[in-house]
Amino acid sequence: MKIVFMGTPSFAVPSLEALSKNGYNISMVITQKDKPRGRGKKLLPTPVKEKALELGLEVYQPDSINSIESINKLRDISPDCIIVVAYGQILKEEILNLPKFGCLNIHASLLPKYRGAAPINWAIINGEKETGITIMKMDEGLDTGDMLKSELIPIRADDDSKSIHDKLSQLGGRLIVETLKDIEKGNITSISQSDELSTYAPKISKETGKIDWNKNGDNIVNLVRGLKPWPSAYMVYKGEKVKIHRARVVEKFTQDDNGIIVKVSDDGIYVNCSDSCVVIEELQFPGKKKLSVHEYLRGNDLDSDVRLG
Repeated sequence: MKIVFMGTPSFAVPSLEALSKNGYNISMVITQKDKPRGRGKKLLPTPVKEKALELGLEVYQPDSINSIESINKLRDISPDCIIVVAYGQILKEEILNLPKFGCLNIHASLLPKYRGAAPINWAIINGEKETGITIMKMDEGLDTGDMLKSELIPIRADDDSKSIHDKLSQLGGRLIVETLKDIEKGNITSISQSDELSTYAPKISKETGKIDWNKNGDNIVNLVRGLKPWPSAYMVYKGEKVKIHRARVVEKFTQDDNGIIVKVSDDGIYVNCSDSCVVIEELQFPGKKKLSVHEYLRGNDLDSDVRLG
């Protein structure tokens, strides 16, 4: 089976590796342009480009995948299947209809739940107990195509968006290989999605992380977990945006208002919310390193009875 692979971030790398390891003919890898990254803003290749070059594969980085040049390249290859994993551009109908077996997307949710750009983050933020990978045949809608295969994993209490990202990226690699093998055997059944059951996972921004202390403790801790490591949930302490990297919930022990720091100790910063008290265990002030509260208090003060913004 002749394959074109489209992907950009680290999430897509295990899928590319799995296809290569299982002997698939990857005729071309298409990824986004190199971008400046890091403090030095050095121009760096995408994670998928790095892996593709390591595997000796041809790499193509068009400004637009839907340009005439890009479409002609794909026509010349005449792939049996195009595999898409977090590529970053919308494919027009002309490309979707080009391969014999269509364009298959590896999506990081149990569709039809969490269609959109940030399914991992929102599943955790919303307190879901499970998530998974869906292999979907792409159409012109937003993650609306027929489902070919899916598999779930639990979301555990200690999971965050990084740990779920890593688990699902590995699962995606295994599942796409299983799907292609079933397609080759003619042993695949597509299932249409029910729009009535769909939910949307919009793009995450830095402002998504602003904590509303009028919410309950589980909501706030789930926000911290769902936005770790980026962009991070944050509190506003004396005008400064302080990132929160780890927190837990305990019972309220004062009648102070929501958003008031009611206790500061080595084991955490205790803040009242609607139904409980959130204990902040790990934080990061602007321009500083991430520290446990215990480490931070060795050389810094943190006041109680302060109302957080």
